[in-house]
Amino acid sequence: MLEQFKKDVIEGLSKITQKTLPSKYFYDKKGDRLFVKITRLPEYYLTRAEMEIFQEKTSEIMAALHLEKGKKYSVVELGAGDGTKTIHLLRALIKRNCDFEYLPVDISINALEGIKKFLNAELPTLVVKPSHNDYFKALENLKQDGTIKIILFLGSNIGNLMDDHATEFIYQLGSSLYQGDKIILGVDLKKAKEIILPAYNDDQGITAAFNLNLLDRINKEFGSNFIRANFIHAPDYDEEEGIAKSYIKSLVKQTVTFQGHVFNFEKDELIHTEVSRKYDDQVVKQILSKTDITWEHKITDKNNLFADYILQRN
Repeated sequence: MLEQFKKDVIEGLSKITQKTLPSKYFYDKKGDRLFVKITRLPEYYLTRAEMEIFQEKTSEIMAALHLEKGKKYSVVELGAGDGTKTIHLLRALIKRNCDFEYLPVDISINALEGIKKFLNAELPTLVVKPSHNDYFKALENLKQDGTIKIILFLGSNIGNLMDDHATEFIYQLGSSLYQGDKIILGVDLKKAKEIILPAYNDDQGITAAFNLNLLDRINKEFGSNFIRANFIHAPDYDEEEGIAKSYIKSLVKQTVTFQGHVFNFEKDELIHTEVSRKYDDQVVKQILSKTDITWEHKITDKNNLFADYILQRN
């Protein structure tokens, strides 16, 4: 995984028109802690809105899943997080006496250890089988186990992909599933810039620290010489397009070395680190149109900020 990280940094910073660094590398131990703090910020409505859905509309989710008695299920969560949302669904499945196991999948070993500890304490009868793996490798390993899959992809994680890549992701996801398997897809809905932009640029500077921690991680793991004070967090949101973007901006003209490579930055030059797509029904339908996944049901919070779409593999 470290070699891939190195390759991605070199490739991203070598781009001529727009330097990039992949957002998946935000999540070392410090990055994990910072992201948990972000989810609790007053500006960051996403987690609270989806939490409301899982807390208050669990019965609606359960009804939409059309669970069958006597069937064995695997609840597979891609990008597991801390389990505080998922636990409401897991409790409902246990209460219903469903035969199932919970399989969190994440590239962060810290996240997996945390969620296993949390769920072992809260739901001691629950079988938890963490998978420290790539999403599709984990699903391929599970494909032949004979269980019906319920895939959770929450938190608008799919928003980190542009639409064509999101379609490709959903298509690949479908190829790892069988007919009748379900997906619960959490997405952030389109709304005013005044609501969305503060979620990526909070007053306490936690999101800025999260974004810039990527430079600290590169320095720590590869001996690079990014000077953190020479860069700032620079978010943007295009309301018409419905896409938020995060950048790291160079404050001065400077040179950075990385594993024998030299990268030059102009003053105000941007490194693109993350995209966060916002959705409406039209965008979701367009993404699904070239896949074998269909939209079955949609559940929103009371303020219509966030939606969980229940999807099915045809």
